[in-house]
Amino acid sequence: MTSDDGPGSDSPARGGCESAALLERAIDLWMLDTGAGNARAVRVAARAALERLLREYAGAAAFEIAIGHHGKPFVPALPWLDFNLSHAGKHVALAFARNQALGVDIEEYARNPSAGLAKRFFSPGESAALARLTPDKRSAAFLHLWTHKEAVLKALGEGLSFGLDRVEFALDPDGLAGPPCRMAPEAGRPDEWQVRRFTPAPGLTGSIAWRGPPRELNLFRLAP
Repeated sequence: MTSDDGPGSDSPARGGCESAALLERAIDLWMLDTGAGNARAVRVAARAALERLLREYAGAAAFEIAIGHHGKPFVPALPWLDFNLSHAGKHVALAFARNQALGVDIEEYARNPSAGLAKRFFSPGESAALARLTPDKRSAAFLHLWTHKEAVLKALGEGLSFGLDRVEFALDPDGLAGPPCRMAPEAGRPDEWQVRRFTPAPGLTGSIAWRGPPRELNLFRLAP
């Protein structure tokens, strides 16, 4: 896996669960290629991977995974362990941190969003910025924005009903989203947020977000 966040954010990919010691100021981001051919099999593999990694981080053989009001999973018995997951196609991303709420989202470039989706879900400024891009850049830019926004909402513990347009990002001339430039009041100030883009696998884009100071981002691959 490679990171698009710049030097210092990438570390060698490793298989297995060697990263069981969760650092206080780090976030571990795991990618899994399930090889599965249907959505149900991917969900089953994602759940198994989540339970496998939770056992390693928590050092416990059994625990209950609960679901929050907007569908975000958590472990009531481990309030210090924050995690989130996302899947696209046959790929799954899982992120873990100590005492730091976070959100992760991945999407396939094969998804071909329409201009109407941008007008429906994005801010007027973002929709206008997308419209100014050439067609060959517009689809990827939409997905970069989408993953940034959804990662933030998931870090907040909110669903899409919160409003993707209430979290706004600026686009550069190549269609890449920068740091957040506007937030709904309940989401805090834009400068309180860290949002990083990464490449989970060829043909995919992803974002991870958290509200707090910068942390080291450790990138790993999980062996099936």
